[in-house]
Amino acid sequence: MQPRNMSMSGVVDLAAVKAAGEAKQKAEQARADAAEGHGAPAPAGLVIEVSEATFEAEVLQRSAEVPVVIDFWAEWCEPCKQLSPVLERVTQEYAGRVLLAKIDVDQNQMLMQQFGVQGIPAVFAVVAGQALPLFQGAAPEQQIRATLDQLIEVAEQRFGITGLQGVPQEPAQEEPVEPEAPEDPVLAAAQQALDAGDLSGAIQAYRNKLTDEPANVEAKVGLAMAELLARVQELDARQARKDAADRPGDAAAQLRVADLDMAGGHVEDAFSRLVDTVRGSAGEDRDAARVRLLELFEVIGPEDPRVVTARAALARALF
Repeated sequence: MQPRNMSMSGVVDLAAVKAAGEAKQKAEQARADAAEGHGAPAPAGLVIEVSEATFEAEVLQRSAEVPVVIDFWAEWCEPCKQLSPVLERVTQEYAGRVLLAKIDVDQNQMLMQQFGVQGIPAVFAVVAGQALPLFQGAAPEQQIRATLDQLIEVAEQRFGITGLQGVPQEPAQEEPVEPEAPEDPVLAAAQQALDAGDLSGAIQAYRNKLTDEPANVEAKVGLAMAELLARVQELDARQARKDAADRPGDAAAQLRVADLDMAGGHVEDAFSRLVDTVRGSAGEDRDAARVRLLELFEVIGPEDPRVVTARAALARALF
């Protein structure tokens, strides 16, 4: 999914002189401690689970010495399962220039509300105690790295925060591990194509897998995701939303905006728009909205409570 790029325009307002000065002093002290061999965390400590009880110590206080990236996620969230491993790996590779705090929204509703999270995955940053939105929805690795590079630059230039010093790269696994099941070559090729932005290649690969294994869940989710990305990549979001507002009875216009909402992580908005379109249309338009809604259910997964709710709403709209 395409993320909503973070805006750095608000950083100047957030960075009060006093806060920036205090953050810089703490950052300099942290660097001095690291130079003396104190306080450098192990690589595993770069990715931490955070709760409402530990948020102040693990996020707010540590943000005075290193930018803390927050990953709001949930176990039932399929896009989260794609985004989180990439965030974790990139964080380890940045070797102390950022920390990653993972927050389970099901267990930490108050934090979710305080940050104004409307859909997951959602990624924020905290620098010197100041919160910044980064993006919402899954994002390609190249875009994640560009966003983190920008965050690191702002943290250093505006707050004097340069991260943790002397943190080694995560060491290679030396202990023997149980052999993993052989990787499916078709699914691997589909994922590689998806990561490379070759959406047509990914779509074809997933379709090939489903031809052989119609019930393969990974292929179903991957195909739904790839087709969604292919539909939205050429859309002019502003024009699409204007068309939908100007022509509420135009089913095709409503489908385009539903795709944009889903790609941006606004899952409930996408589902609600499509249910309303099913309810207010007939014939081919109604069927197109129904099919699109079912396709978007695949992106999120059948166990997601938003899918359960929307499926019930769809049934009521149809019958």
